[in-house]
Amino acid sequence: MKNLFVLFIFCAFIIGSSENSNAQIKDLIKKVTGGEKSGSDDKTVADGLKEALNIGTGNAVKSVSSLDGFFKNELIKIVMPSSIQKYEKALKTLGAGKIVDDFVLSMNRAAEDASKEAAPIFVSAIKKMTINDAVKILKGRENEATLYFQEKTTDSLSAKFNPIISKSMDENNVTKYYKQLNDKVKNIPFASKLNVDLDEYVTQKALEGLFTVVGQEEAKIRKDPAARVTDLLKTVFGKN
Repeated sequence: MKNLFVLFIFCAFIIGSSENSNAQIKDLIKKVTGGEKSGSDDKTVADGLKEALNIGTGNAVKSVSSLDGFFKNELIKIVMPSSIQKYEKALKTLGAGKIVDDFVLSMNRAAEDASKEAAPIFVSAIKKMTINDAVKILKGRENEATLYFQEKTTDSLSAKFNPIISKSMDENNVTKYYKQLNDKVKNIPFASKLNVDLDEYVTQKALEGLFTVVGQEEAKIRKDPAARVTDLLKTVFGKN
């Protein structure tokens, strides 16, 4: 029963995240509960969890990969590397405020572009999830699913993101803005020459942002189970 209860919470998150997911969740509930019959064995629950995670990660990817998905989300917005950020005030004093703003916007656009490629990688990780993995997630910490995805997908995501981010930053003139900032920094007394691997920096920040959103949403579904389950039952069965 505990596994089913926690699974209902996962499903409730998806209801709250996507208005178009009700039919999918209804099917999921039937599969897990067996309709009017019991279906609470670990395999059935694991299959149900996989469906819930497929929908949930899909919603997370859609969020971060949309226009301004990174840029207007202060929790994951990519800011200038610390080695440049310490000169931000001086750069703006030197008239480079627009260059700074364009530089930051371009990095976030690159992260948004790359994040579109995350969905199939999450789907693959979910397909490979064992019954033991699923049970561990259901019974584990509030970020257990996020930890699972970090362990199973980080390398694949990084390899997929890096070339896309590199191409996107070229298209969005990040290198040009970076060079312009470097030229401005030379006019700041005692400032060191900038030396940042921007492709690596933005790739890392894009991954951190993606997992932050996944983790944030996972935490929500575990914090208020009673309310979430009630909402789910009303949504799915209220008119039946």
